Amino acid sequence: MSTDLSAFKGNSLVSSDLFAKLMDVNKKLSGGSGGGNRRISIRGGRFHEIVNGEKLRTNSSGSMNIVVLSASGIQRTYYEGTYSPDKTTPPVCWSPDSEKPAAEVPAENRKAAACRDCPMNIKGSGQGNSRACRFSTRLAVAIEGSYDKVYQLSVPATSLFGDAKDGKMPLQAYSRFLSENSMPIISLVTQMYFDEDSETPKLFFKPLRPLEEGELKDVLELADHEDVEKAITLTVYQQDNDSASNAEPKAEPKAEPKAEPKAEPKAEPKAEPDEEVEEPTRVAAKADSPSPSSTTLDDALSAWDD
Repeated sequence: MSTDLSAFKGNSLVSSDLFAKLMDVNKKLSGGSGGGNRRISIRGGRFHEIVNGEKLRTNSSGSMNIVVLSASGIQRTYYEGTYSPDKTTPPVCWSPDSEKPAAEVPAENRKAAACRDCPMNIKGSGQGNSRACRFSTRLAVAIEGSYDKVYQLSVPATSLFGDAKDGKMPLQAYSRFLSENSMPIISLVTQMYFDEDSETPKLFFKPLRPLEEGELKDVLELADHEDVEKAITLTVYQQDNDSASNAEPKAEPKAEPKAEPKAEPKAEPKAEPDEEVEEPTRVAAKADSPSPSSTTLDDALSAWDD
């Protein structure tokens, strides 16, 4: 049987709006938008492009140029025990809004009804003076020059909080800087780069260049894609890329006496967890800090050609 489809492409239906709608069936059957589950990992101080749990390529230059399409609010995740890169278990408790545990968290795993009252939110509950429950935010990004694919990027607390120093801006300081200069983050290419003085992966952000008119059009279309919302939504599945962790967390343990009540979410993890770094001791105080820098947009743009 021939698999040549060229004869079908001459049909007038191909260029119609109805055809585009009919293609949605193909998308569902192929498992989504066709791009798969894409994310950018910062493990080991390098940028790794991960597609469906498999490492596609690694960028060892120390920087990557992206366009930020959307962002989640501040989220929290709590992993039991000491973090190890060899452990690929999902979090014990998590919060998509940093206010209270997600509805899917089993009752026996919740340390408190509200995050502010949780003993895992106290400095010293983690390693050293850190908090055992860690802050992060998720970005939906596109890589410069490739505006047809959405990537998820998890930004840990040390790359999120803090003031701008010597022009080096964590994510919140960078966002405030752009707002002060009336510059939407989605309208420019952002360069993210590693702090060479940090022992753990830590990112800084800076404006690189404004998008050209054609690029901006492509980016705005991509921003409406369903993958953007998926990228910034915190779920246990996305924490460890394991569909098994979406199993009903409150399944009755007595019905299966041999199963440990808390073991279900740890079933057959398939991929590395999101990067987690130690919570800085100043996090709570800096979340509402004043404007981080008096640097003007002109100062930042002057470096675009460097």
